[in-house]
Amino acid sequence: MTASPTPLVFIHGLWLHATSWQPWADLAAEHGYAPVAPGWPGEAATVAEARRAPEAVAGRGIDDVTDHYAGIIGALDAPPVVIGHSFGGLIAQKLLGKGLARAAVAIDPAQIKGVKALPPAQLRSGFPVLGNPANRGRSVALTAAQFRYGFGNALEQAESDELFERHTIPSPGRPLFEAAFANFSRNSAAKVATDNADRGPLLLISGGVDHTVPDAVTRGAYKLYAKSPAVTELKQFPDRGHSLTLDHGWREVATYALEWLDKKGVHGSPGV
Repeated sequence: MTASPTPLVFIHGLWLHATSWQPWADLAAEHGYAPVAPGWPGEAATVAEARRAPEAVAGRGIDDVTDHYAGIIGALDAPPVVIGHSFGGLIAQKLLGKGLARAAVAIDPAQIKGVKALPPAQLRSGFPVLGNPANRGRSVALTAAQFRYGFGNALEQAESDELFERHTIPSPGRPLFEAAFANFSRNSAAKVATDNADRGPLLLISGGVDHTVPDAVTRGAYKLYAKSPAVTELKQFPDRGHSLTLDHGWREVATYALEWLDKKGVHGSPGV
C-alpha cells in the first residue's frame, strides 16, 4: 500500500485572496505534498466575487479564523504542515501550539501577544483600519497606494500595482484591533502557546524592509519561543517586503521553507 502524501495547508492574511497561494501550492505538490489553500470563513471563491461581497467577511476575528482552519484540519487524514503569511502566520502558530499541525512556517507573522515592538512603519500600515474604531466590525479594502506602502514598498511601482489588481480583497478589521491591543487583554485572541514543549518545528520568516510586519516584530516573537525546547528557527530575507510570498521573488522564499521542512524530517512523501 502506498502511503498518502503529507497534507499542507496554506493560510493567507488580510487583503490577499486564497488564490494568491497557487504558485506555492504547485511547488509543494512537486515536493510530494497534498496542498490545499482554503479561504477565510465567508471568503468568496474568486477575487472578483470577494470584492463584490465585502460584508461576507466583516466582523470575523482571529478565533473565528483559527476555528475555521482547525475544522479543515480535522477533516484531513493526517496532521498537516501549515504555512501562513501575515495574520495567516499568526494563525499557523496558534494551530501548531494547539497540537493540530505537524510543523509550521509563519511568514511575516502578525504580532502575537507578548511582542512589545511597535515600529512607526507598522503603525502607518495599520492606520487605514485602526484609524477608525468602527472598522472593528467592518471589512476594509486597501487603496493601491496603501498596498504599495504596506506590501509593495520593496518593488517597482508597476509590479506593486499589478499585484494589487490581481490579488487584493476587502478583509475584516477585527483581527488588527485584536492584535494591536493584545498586550492589554488577558485572554487575547492573539495569544499563542509559545511555551509548548511538545509541538512540531516552527520556522519564522521575516522581510527586512517589511512595513506591515517589520523584522523587529518577528524577532520579538522568536524571542518568546526561548521558553520552549521545541525547534524554533528564524530566517531573514533582508531586502524583502510584505509581498515576499507573491512577488517576483516568491520562489526563493518557498524553496527555503520546503527545504527547511525536509531538513527537519518533515517530508511531502512519507518514507522519503
